Amino acid sequence: MLSVALRLTRARLFISKDNLLARKMASVTKREVSAPRYSDGAAHFDMGEHTLRIPMSHHAHNRQRLVQRLAELRATQAVKEGSVVLLQGGDELPRDATDCTWVFRQESFFHWLFGVLEPGWYGVVESDSGRTTLFCPRLPDAYAVVMGRIIPPHDFMKRYSVDRVFYVDELPKVLEDIKPSVLLTLVGVNSDSGLTTSAAQFAGIEKFSVDSSVLHTELSELRVTKSPIEIEIMKYAIETSSAAHCAVMKHVRPAQFGKLIRDGDMCLFDMGAEYYCYSADITCSFPANGKFSDDQRLVYNAVLAANQAVFEAVKPGVKWDDMHLLSYRVMLQKLKDGGLLRGDVDAMIDADIGAVFQPHGLGHLLGMDVHDSGGYLPHCPPRPSKAGFNKLRTVRPLLENMFLTIEPGCYFIDSLLDKALQDPVQQQFLVPEVLQRFRGFGGVRIEDDVLITSDGALNLTRVPRTVEEIEALMAEGRKETISFPQQLGKHRSQQ
Repeated sequence: MLSVALRLTRARLFISKDNLLARKMASVTKREVSAPRYSDGAAHFDMGEHTLRIPMSHHAHNRQRLVQRLAELRATQAVKEGSVVLLQGGDELPRDATDCTWVFRQESFFHWLFGVLEPGWYGVVESDSGRTTLFCPRLPDAYAVVMGRIIPPHDFMKRYSVDRVFYVDELPKVLEDIKPSVLLTLVGVNSDSGLTTSAAQFAGIEKFSVDSSVLHTELSELRVTKSPIEIEIMKYAIETSSAAHCAVMKHVRPAQFGKLIRDGDMCLFDMGAEYYCYSADITCSFPANGKFSDDQRLVYNAVLAANQAVFEAVKPGVKWDDMHLLSYRVMLQKLKDGGLLRGDVDAMIDADIGAVFQPHGLGHLLGMDVHDSGGYLPHCPPRPSKAGFNKLRTVRPLLENMFLTIEPGCYFIDSLLDKALQDPVQQQFLVPEVLQRFRGFGGVRIEDDVLITSDGALNLTRVPRTVEEIEALMAEGRKETISFPQQLGKHRSQQ
């Protein structure tokens, strides 16, 4: 059997009127947001009357949080008086050497502070006063011939609810008038990708004093805990993603023509919608034919037990690596009960058996990036070295209003099983004759998006999770007649 995996992190998915089907929507580009509707002074974002509306006061609140934090640092002389935050937004990227571009998505830190959807912008926040100035590209007159009215700075000022908007080519002169003691720019390493953020650059920046040592840590930490508005956006993205998962689960069919999904396969769909740059991330695992076999049920319930044990245990102050350990302990016990493993579970954990079956971390921070910032900041505990634990994207104690995924998994990966069976310590815990039956099984992962509350957690994922719930939903879907291109037969090029 084959585990079929799908990853869809940036699809814009919206629910139809019956709340059962989800359809993929076009992403917002500068072409769509450069419409005259800005002239009405509407200071909000939405994607139609049927979608969540987000006020630009959301970003004003984020800037206030940053200004307050910089004031605290200024009191300890970690930041100078008269400091000015300078961020550069993302740019459109061409597709190879063509005149086509990749769909633009704003750089996350820039969007968090300013909410600007267009490429090529800069943003300035004066740390003493909070005064905010944006800088938009000066588009050529020819742009209006094809793309319509060019939005002037005054309209953008209303749109984004900031104090001032100038053109990018005016940035050096405006900064000279502000007379900053230092420009705080964004430089830091993303602990998930290992890539470094790009500091703001412009012709003439060498005339200013620049400090890139402060902003990345402070902005990342601010993004770790979500505001009430951010929680509502996340709920919306998760609700939409849940509906999409349910639609897939209802309408998936094993192909009758020897194609990718076969009868008996275990499907694994890892996907989530992104709305206004805020991400959901949900994984569902289910049998392609709608009925769990005994082996599929055994593995699925082992993973579900681990998922539920972690959910019941999480709350502020709990360390994430302790939750990873808990997920290993529960899942390994269930596999032992099912006859795949033998011996003492604690001894299995010491021998790194957990990493044989789940070679990834328990979950990750979630927010404006699907793997959100803040996992390994300078003040956080370092990444562990133990197998399995070294894949964790954070081990920091949990905080109220954090969003995380809880996503234990169990996989039967030939290379890992072969290595364990040859290891003199690990092999004693494995039952080879039973494990042989699971070769080619693929795997199961159950991923939920949860909000840490004052005394526990809230699971915002709304999909069937028990074996019985999944089978019931898939049986409901089987009552509907759907068609696939494969039913038309082979393409003439393959006949």
